[in-house]
Amino acid sequence: MNNEEKQFIEESLSNGASQHAEGIIEWLDNLVWGPWLILLLLGTGIYLMVRLRFLPLKNLKWALKCAFGGDKGSGGEGKISSFSALTTELATTLGIGNIVGVATAMVLGGPGALFWMVVTSIIGLATKLVESMLSVKYRGRNEKGEMAGGPMYVCINALPDKRLGKLLGICFALFAVTASLGMGNMTQSNSIADALYVSFGIGKAKTGLFVTVLTILVVLGGIRAIGKVTKVLVPFMGVVYLLGTLGVILAHWRNLPEAAMGILVSAFCPGAVSGGIFGTVAVSAFESLRWGVSRGIFSNEAGLGASGITAASADTSDYIKQGYISMTGVFLDTVVFCTMTGLALAASGVIGSVDANGELLTGTALTLAAFEGTLGSLGGSFISVCIALFAFATVIGWAYQGERAFEFLMGGQTKYNLAYRFVYGLSAFAGCLCSLEAVWNFSDICNGLMAVPNLICVLALSRKACREIHKYGQNKRIV
Repeated sequence: MNNEEKQFIEESLSNGASQHAEGIIEWLDNLVWGPWLILLLLGTGIYLMVRLRFLPLKNLKWALKCAFGGDKGSGGEGKISSFSALTTELATTLGIGNIVGVATAMVLGGPGALFWMVVTSIIGLATKLVESMLSVKYRGRNEKGEMAGGPMYVCINALPDKRLGKLLGICFALFAVTASLGMGNMTQSNSIADALYVSFGIGKAKTGLFVTVLTILVVLGGIRAIGKVTKVLVPFMGVVYLLGTLGVILAHWRNLPEAAMGILVSAFCPGAVSGGIFGTVAVSAFESLRWGVSRGIFSNEAGLGASGITAASADTSDYIKQGYISMTGVFLDTVVFCTMTGLALAASGVIGSVDANGELLTGTALTLAAFEGTLGSLGGSFISVCIALFAFATVIGWAYQGERAFEFLMGGQTKYNLAYRFVYGLSAFAGCLCSLEAVWNFSDICNGLMAVPNLICVLALSRKACREIHKYGQNKRIV
């Protein structure tokens, strides 16, 4: 056997092992995101919305006013302001889920997936309100005396059954750490590397090295440094991105009615919109629902509980108000940003487009096609920069959430946090080199697993939480 034959055999075995691993990840993804989890997520949101008598919708205007009406603390013990807490939460949600995630959903689930993303977010307002207010109310302290909160502390401090509370808390923290490396880091860095490679020809290894170093430098400063970065970066990139998507939509305004109607019809009957600006749609109604819900949750994180970790760092003692402020992130993230992205993709007519190999364009490539087809090479560069900024904001935002979960697993000890920060930074490098499909499937699995203990806890405490929110509204006269 010569050297060429040996090399061929080694490469075949390596490729076979890689494909087998990706197949297992895909199987687990489909198992976790089966009908049971969709029912749990949507069912919890509907139950809370009804029990709250639609207060999240009625008080949305007031909540938005609180979120953007000032930047002062409320006599709390957290480390950052309520607004900084919100922007850090938005940093973890206003990421590639609003750009690449929407494109992926509208290809794998058809145009109607956007409809289910929006429906999921509206229902998720109630879930985010309750889970965030509980995270602030039942937050604890680490060994340094710093405020630390999130669903893991709610499970331990609020559930009557301490054994069950400890088990659920550990499970959530474990899944949150894993999710921080997958969804919060590797998925984002993968999209940064992909976007910069396609638009500017920058090697993925170089991008990975740069993102790794930059991530470590920021996260070494802790939540205050992260809050300062997101406080400036999130509003800036949000406004710039919305202006860009608005430009694409206006350039194709004649297609807007067909796009909007097609999205609505496709949510229930995907095959009815084949042809025209949507190309060939070959998905089922359940696939439309499945991808819409999973990408909606990926985008706004309602039901996952991770945002409660950041909410608990806010300098406020008014935990219900902070819950309302956190809730606005779901509205801004999905109802505003994802809808704008989806309408831009649909109106531009790029859905159903194929590459040189006859493969359907999806993810970053599809979004680039929409902007380049409308704004030329400048549009491609614009969206690539937006993807990089959005994704990096998510990376640093998730660093805090993952660190707090890791700290919880270490018994509240902070001496291991530095090691986590370096591992987290190195994960960005790995994400830049992994295949897109494997990274996304892995992130979906982390999302689903993290939601389960959080939702169990939320449902167990829902009666008391809803009663407090009702009383709060009556006292504040906001309903």
